Amino acid sequence: MHNNWPWPNFTPDELRCKETGDLAMLPSFMDRLQALRTAYGKPMPVSSGYRSKLHSVERQKRTAGTHAMGCAVDVAVSGRDALRLIELALQHGFTGIGVQQRGEGRFIHLDDAPNVPHRPRPHIWSY
Repeated sequence: MHNNWPWPNFTPDELRCKETGDLAMLPSFMDRLQALRTAYGKPMPVSSGYRSKLHSVERQKRTAGTHAMGCAVDVAVSGRDALRLIELALQHGFTGIGVQQRGEGRFIHLDDAPNVPHRPRPHIWSY
């Protein structure tokens, strides 16, 4: 357990930007994510957490994405577990859900970004 880290099912290391090592997750998002994990009752491996604005994926975007805002994660999950995670995410107030359920590297993107003109919420999409 990390000192002063209040989210027992997630570690700072799994949430850090994979390219810069930065970590700036919003506490309100992490509280929602921990509540979801508690309800889900199973591990939720984070395949992508925070992304610095310097991250190669973020640099390709006109506007920083939800990962760079500190309010998004991708959870490595598939099949029935993915469906259950989506059901619970909706109940816990997540507003953005991205679904990647083909091939290798299956995941569910979860965010709680607000509704703004260039990023309408609630919203669901597939990759």
